[in-house]
Parts: sequence; structure tokens; C-alpha cells
Amino acid sequence: MVIIGFLMTCGFGLLVYFLWGFLVSLREKEFQAASRLLVMSILIPSFYIAIALLKYPFHGPVSYLLSIITICFLFLLISPLGSQKASMQQKIINKIDERDTMFSRKELVPGSPAYSAYYNKHPERKSLDDIFRKKPGLLKEGSSQYNPFQFASAGASFEIIGILKNRVEGNISSKKIQIKESEITRYIKNWSKKLGAIDCGITELKPYHLYSVGGRAERRDQEIINNHSYAIAFTVEMDKEMVDAAPSGAIVMESALQYLESGTIALQVASFIRKLGFDARAHIDGNYQVVCPLVAKDAGLGEIGRMGLLMTPHLGPRVRISVVTTDLPLLNDIPSNDYSVIDFCEKCKKCADSCPSNAISFNPREEIEGSKRWKINQEACFTLWCQLGTDCGRCIRVCPYAHPDNSFHNIIRKGLKNSSFFRYIALKMDDFLYGKKPPTIPLPKWLNIPERH
Repeated sequence: MVIIGFLMTCGFGLLVYFLWGFLVSLREKEFQAASRLLVMSILIPSFYIAIALLKYPFHGPVSYLLSIITICFLFLLISPLGSQKASMQQKIINKIDERDTMFSRKELVPGSPAYSAYYNKHPERKSLDDIFRKKPGLLKEGSSQYNPFQFASAGASFEIIGILKNRVEGNISSKKIQIKESEITRYIKNWSKKLGAIDCGITELKPYHLYSVGGRAERRDQEIINNHSYAIAFTVEMDKEMVDAAPSGAIVMESALQYLESGTIALQVASFIRKLGFDARAHIDGNYQVVCPLVAKDAGLGEIGRMGLLMTPHLGPRVRISVVTTDLPLLNDIPSNDYSVIDFCEKCKKCADSCPSNAISFNPREEIEGSKRWKINQEACFTLWCQLGTDCGRCIRVCPYAHPDNSFHNIIRKGLKNSSFFRYIALKMDDFLYGKKPPTIPLPKWLNIPERH
């Protein structure tokens, strides 16, 4: 009777869980996952209940065998198996030169002194960059994802960012307010979340967080000098429905909007700190002195994944980041050093499989400039952007960590953090439910505005 009761409990438990997943997937418009979870909610619980209740030869041994297999499987799922070594950030020997980034190279005007100087120093990059310059470009008519409404919406957000990017610094109050480090740290974290941040972390500002030389607009060729002691990183959520429609115009709309949202949070926090009598600078889209993912990682907000983006605990790479650097004394957070994320990225490769430009590596992490990490082919990635007219976003769309932050997916995330065996099974289940290369989901209905000619 105990065995029968155990099998019946497993059957009903699986029925509830799969039906829960079915309803969650319907709400998330993941219809393939929903249909497969519905089938599983019928077949698998029925199998358990049938084994428990039906009369057939060898009923006892079969029931015992299924019970033993189930118990062993559950034990493997919940046991903290596999290496849990920390993913320590190694010292980065060389700072990143912002002039080498694609956005800086995009600003180079053929025939200008800056253009000549850069390609005289890096002649091997000119042929690669000539390819993206022949494409229509981001938010340009003639690109494959061109839509006048969507591109104009994204352009409007970027225009406001352009207005704000010159407000990253300001006057410092002559009256310095004295406050405990613990109190001001807690206040800034709570207020930033009130302003719209999903998370906020603080780290000591390290040399490798900073670009060595500026590469955008008036900062080109200027050595980056920042003597602040602390860096505050903020993350904001990118809307899942907009990301799932990548690489359509919805993804660049959402990117632009969240760059703006994260930027306004940083601007307000920096202004607040200056009003307390301490220096602070906001680092927002188009006017960074820091490499935001590196700051965010050291501030305990996540790990750097295979696609080169910050992998946060509850949203994966589906975030945008801004930073404030300051000399206001604060309490530092501890880096997560979460090996489970790195281990999952080693196993997964869905972003590499789905990348239309083949810019994401399938290989293990490499030692690059003192840090063990993955490095994407930024030229291939950006060239595709210029062809699409959007920032693609397929890697974010397909990432298993990017599922919504709700109880159903958070149970999975807890298992991912705990067990290497669980990570293996979860990846196989994600492939089965959502696909090895999850498809683009149709645009939100409100975006389907017919074009007028």
C-alpha cells in the first residue's frame, strides 16, 4: 500500500505541476511549450496511476522498480552534485580601448583624420568594417526589418538619450552631508528600485572597469581618467514579449527604451549624490567611461555568459545596465561567483546555435587579457545588425535563463543553481518544450499597425 500511495502521489503531483506549466506557458504565449506540457500532464501522470492501480502480471515488482527509479531520479535532481567551484574574476591586465568597439568604429567617417589614424593602426579591421558600412545600418530604411513606426519609436528613445548623455556630470553641493555607509547604501538601493531598477549592486571601482581611451563623439582619443572609489550598477528589465519578437523592430524599440530607463535612473542617483556634497558621474548609453557588464558582475548582479552579456539570477541576459561612479563612501556587495551559470552556459550553447551571424563561440571559455571568458565575434554581430536595422536579440530570446521571473520558472532556477545533473535535465527539457532554436514569436498586437502609402 505504501508503494501504491507513493506512485499515486507522484502521479497527482506531476499532473498539478504540468498543468501549472501549461497555464503559465499559455499566458507567456509559448504555445509549443503549452501543448507539450498538456500532453505530458495526460500521459505521465496516467502512467504512474495505471502502474499503481491496474491489475497485471508482476504488479508488485513493476511498482517497486518504478518507485526506486523515481526516488533515484529525484535524489539526483535535488542533490548538490557537480563541481561548485567559484567563477572568480581574474585580474584583467589590459583595459579595453573604446575605440575598438563597433559603435566607435561606426562613427568613423571615411576620409577623416580619425578614420585614417584608426585604420593605419589596425589595417586588418578595415576590410571587416567595410562590410558593415555597405549595409543599410541601424534604424535605416532598406534594412530587412524596416518598419517606419517601430524604427521611429526606437529613434525617439535614442534621441532623448542623446539629449541626456551630456548631463552625466554636474555641480557638487558645497555642503557635504555626513551619513553612515550602511544607511546611504540601503537608501540608494531602495530608491533605485523605486525608480524602476530590478536590482542594484555596489563594488569598488577597479582599473579594468574603465575604458583606457574614449572612442565616442567628443571623447574620442581622450584618456579615461576617473578617480572615484565606488561604482553602483543598476539593471532594468526588458519586456519579454518584445524580446521574443526579435529580430523584428520590437527588439530595438525595447533596447532603446530600457537604455533610456536605466540611464534616467543613473542620472537621478548621480544628481542625488552630488546634492549630498559628493562627486558622482552617470554612465549611460553613448557616454560610458566604464564597461557596464564588468562592473555589474563585480557588484554581485550576475555572471558573464557565453553571449558576452550579464546573466542575472532571475532574468538572465534580458536586462539593460547603467552605472554611477562616485566618491561617496558605500558598502560593497560580494560578487556572486556563481559557477552554476558558467556550467550551464558550457552545456547549453542555444545562443550560439541560434545566432544568425555565427558570432557566438561554441568553444569553452578562453584566457583573454587575464580573464577566462567567452568572446563574441563583434564584427559579425554588428554587420548583421546593420543588415537587419535592429540589434537582433536572438541570443537573449532563446536563453533559458531569460524566461519570466515567476514561481514556475524560479523553481527551475533554484534547481539549476543546486545541481549539475539538474542543469543537464533542465536543458533537455527546455529544448523539448521551447525548441533547440526557439522561434521568433509574433509581434504584440498593438505593434501590428498597417502601413499607409
